[in-house]
Amino acid sequence: MTWRAALLLAAGALTLPLWPSPFAGVLVMTGGVLLLVLVDRMRAVPPTALSVEREGDRTVRLGGTATVALRLGNGSGRTLRAQVRDAWVPSAGARPDVPPERIVTVPPGDTLVLPTRLTPTRRGDRPAVSLTIRSYGPMRLAFRQRSGRPATPPWTLRVLPRFDSRRHLPEKLARLRIIDGTQVTRGRGQGTEFDTLREYVVGDDIRSIDWRASARQADVLVRTWRPERDRRLVCVLDTGRTSAVRVGDEPRLDTSIDAALLLTALAARAGDRVDLLAADTAIRATVTGSGRPALLPRLVHALAPLQPALVETDFELIAGEILRRQRQRSLVVLFTALEAGALGEGLLPVLPRLAARHRVVIAAIHDPVLTTMTSTTPARAADAYAAAAGWRALAERDRVRAALTRHGVTVVDAPAGALATRLADTYLRLKARAQL
Repeated sequence: MTWRAALLLAAGALTLPLWPSPFAGVLVMTGGVLLLVLVDRMRAVPPTALSVEREGDRTVRLGGTATVALRLGNGSGRTLRAQVRDAWVPSAGARPDVPPERIVTVPPGDTLVLPTRLTPTRRGDRPAVSLTIRSYGPMRLAFRQRSGRPATPPWTLRVLPRFDSRRHLPEKLARLRIIDGTQVTRGRGQGTEFDTLREYVVGDDIRSIDWRASARQADVLVRTWRPERDRRLVCVLDTGRTSAVRVGDEPRLDTSIDAALLLTALAARAGDRVDLLAADTAIRATVTGSGRPALLPRLVHALAPLQPALVETDFELIAGEILRRQRQRSLVVLFTALEAGALGEGLLPVLPRLAARHRVVIAAIHDPVLTTMTSTTPARAADAYAAAAGWRALAERDRVRAALTRHGVTVVDAPAGALATRLADTYLRLKARAQL
């Protein structure tokens, strides 16, 4: 029963003084309105006669907009007049083209397409929650309604990480090409492998002459070398409690993912094998470097649903997993926080075993709040206490960095907006020095 039926009943109540018996008038008017409501409800298209399907985008990058359309088919012999409310989780940012309060009309046997634009505010899987269809009769005095999960066609939109650092990739690739060319002209050395044979030119190192190949040819041939391919890179994402801290406008984990994507794209272009591991007290995601052309898309999809866990990270588990999986010497990049409690009790005890077999780099995000707290002159007592807390936190970071450095670990400590580029520069520097 709708507001129209109530309005019709109220209008009939104005005629009560005209009836010989008010009680009889109430009975007649109520019965008449209820009869009209019953007839109108019977004339409404039953929701079970409708076919509902979805079509549209399955993935979207965070900050972008996707479109998912709802196809509403009228399989009955009557005209459908209905209100349709397609509900998604709040973080999906759903904006339907047709407002839920508007009544749409679908002729018999026809299909109506209702698009919904989604602008998600969070990374991960954003599902459709509930679909409600309210079918009205011709007089709109009554309706039939169907809602809930049984009536909702399933659909999940996967929101991929932003990857804002992609804009730095052309510049890093240009530096990579310069490194490759420099190492080829220098000749053979640590971290290089044989590339090709070419004719000798004045200025070439005579130690690079391949005498056997020259004996079979009419010219003197020299060997050229290039940086070794198929080097190993392991990106390890700490998804414990420290990754949930917001640095700037986003969690620390999202910044780490962005930096890991830039490093992975650069290493894959350099011909290196990239593996990824995300863990806290359990392994949350693993991606191996097989099939390099499709590595980055697989990596993005694997990292999309990753969320921080409010637990203390088990670095013993992470170190054991790396040592078990990686038999060959690799570059291990651990994305975590330079926190004295987490690293001092968890990572430092297992670091000697890890650093003995692999080259380890710690990528940490520097919180600009600490710099702000210590750079301003305290005007109140509360500001002085805040500055002292900031200085203490920075001193603990310095002690952790010094302890890591003593184990031969390279520490990249940078603000959120600069972590990706500085980590990529560290990778290129290690590659130029043949220290991978």
